[in-house]
Amino acid sequence: MAFRSLPLSALIVNRANDRHGELENETAAIAWLFNNREQHMRNLAKDIVTQGGAYDPPLASPEGGKYLVFDGNRRVTCLKLLASPKRAPTVELQRFFAELREKWTGTFPENITCQVENDRDRIDEILYRRHTGTQNGVGQSTWDDRMKANFVGRTGKANGLHVADEIEKRLVDARLWDRRRKIPRSNMNRLLSSEAYRNRLGFSVARGQFEYTHEEPAVLDALLRVADDLATKKVVLGDIWDVAGKRHYLDQLDRQGVLPTAAHVLSNPKPAPPPGKSSTPPTPPPKPSPAPRPDPRTTLIPDYLPYAVTWSGEQHRLKAVWDELQFHLKLSEHPNAIAVMFRVLVELALDNYVTKTGLSTVHENDGLSNRAVKVAAELLAKKKIDKKYHDECKKLQNADQLFSVATMNRWVHSPKFNPSPQHMTSMWDSLSDFVVLCINA
Repeated sequence: MAFRSLPLSALIVNRANDRHGELENETAAIAWLFNNREQHMRNLAKDIVTQGGAYDPPLASPEGGKYLVFDGNRRVTCLKLLASPKRAPTVELQRFFAELREKWTGTFPENITCQVENDRDRIDEILYRRHTGTQNGVGQSTWDDRMKANFVGRTGKANGLHVADEIEKRLVDARLWDRRRKIPRSNMNRLLSSEAYRNRLGFSVARGQFEYTHEEPAVLDALLRVADDLATKKVVLGDIWDVAGKRHYLDQLDRQGVLPTAAHVLSNPKPAPPPGKSSTPPTPPPKPSPAPRPDPRTTLIPDYLPYAVTWSGEQHRLKAVWDELQFHLKLSEHPNAIAVMFRVLVELALDNYVTKTGLSTVHENDGLSNRAVKVAAELLAKKKIDKKYHDECKKLQNADQLFSVATMNRWVHSPKFNPSPQHMTSMWDSLSDFVVLCINA
């Protein structure tokens, strides 16, 4: 652990702070803090001025000649805006920080003491142990479920199955890997932190166990390449630190023909046996059926399901809509708001797919239903979906059916067509795979 006095101007507010996930740049990260924590930020800024500085040193790491802040982004933001009030995101906040700056006693600091760590694995361990107690915004704000999910999604740190260990054991059992040669576990877990990335390599752990989604030999060959790239340091932490880096690396493997293809997809994925065990274990005696459990679902997008979505900085609006539908808007209390946001989510997801892929069949004057059908046809052509699911998506174009874009439009515009939670959840369950594919384009 090293503490250094660093120029305030050399500190960068983290655009990939786990409070919000990846954003486009430092300015967007500062704006998010005030859009979502304005009173806390005001309280913290007042406290810093009253005390003549921040008590806890921010946690930072070298980044391109400057220092990226991993803990203390709120403190650093307040100090940066006190140093330059015009950087505040609104005129009112610019005035607020200018007035606070006038109350500063003595010389305003150009440097602040920071804890500097070069090892980003150690940084993640430090972050994992912090964030308790808010003190009305003066202390560190506790992470909510969404923020914890962002952390797990970025680092792969979670209780339960250890992905890197499972991969290493399977490679050793297949005699593809020397057990004396260690895979950098933290980097492997970080790369495969999301189901979206794991699915591209042909396996899943969504149900708490390692499960092949593609033919085992093809999956093991792909995992061997990844393990070798990490072990030989052809790929290092900086290459796969964020969503863009992970996607770039996996896209590169895809172009090289390393990843499993649609031809390797298993029709009925089954849990892989534990390493060293037979793939055909004896059938256990049947167990009595458990009593039915009440549905814990309270939101349109269930917050207890691990959706294979990866978010990049430019998808901030799309992610914000998703988060509202997964964590905030309750089916029992906000059916009208959910209906509107559901339609917005579908539209933004389709726009994302068209923009990312440059889909030429979609035209500017195409309505939402036409865009949806054209995107579904493209996904079928790329073998991302099968014919049965494609036909299901085509129903969105049928104006008279309840499962259609016309129904979504009536939710928004009709004074008599009330959205039903049961109907909306049924539509989401049918469309969720389609929406996720559009987001992950």
